[in-house]
Amino acid sequence: MVQRKRRILVLCTGNAARSQMAEGLIRAALGDQVEVFSAGTRPAGYVHPLAIQVMKEIGIDISGHRSKSLTEFLHEPFDLILTVCDDAAEECPIWPGPAERMHVGYPDPGRWPWDDEGLLEEFREIRDRMRSELLPILRRWIERWEEGK
Repeated sequence: MVQRKRRILVLCTGNAARSQMAEGLIRAALGDQVEVFSAGTRPAGYVHPLAIQVMKEIGIDISGHRSKSLTEFLHEPFDLILTVCDDAAEECPIWPGPAERMHVGYPDPGRWPWDDEGLLEEFREIRDRMRSELLPILRRWIERWEEGK
């Protein structure tokens, strides 16, 4: 029997960096099993250029992504609402519908007063942490779904 793809919405505040990187990573690693989207509670209106750059370094192109509001998705069904920043977790305490909630927080790499190289390293660190922490968590979540929750 063919299982339907699970639907994941990744939320952050600005939908400029963390949620965009998470969306790209999840689509690249788990896209055969899930549909993934990202949005922000207060969209920045752009995808951070350093997020695009560090994702491109690992062969994932998010340059076509755009910053979106969570209101674009309010009437769509999701299996998982994943928050990747503390502000979004606090601002979106209830999601309409039966979606499971999960929070795996990461600091905002664009908030710190780094020099150019320090800022780039911070984006790389967040990207790499997401690859090593978030993807295994989501693989286990998918396995639970396949086992019937």
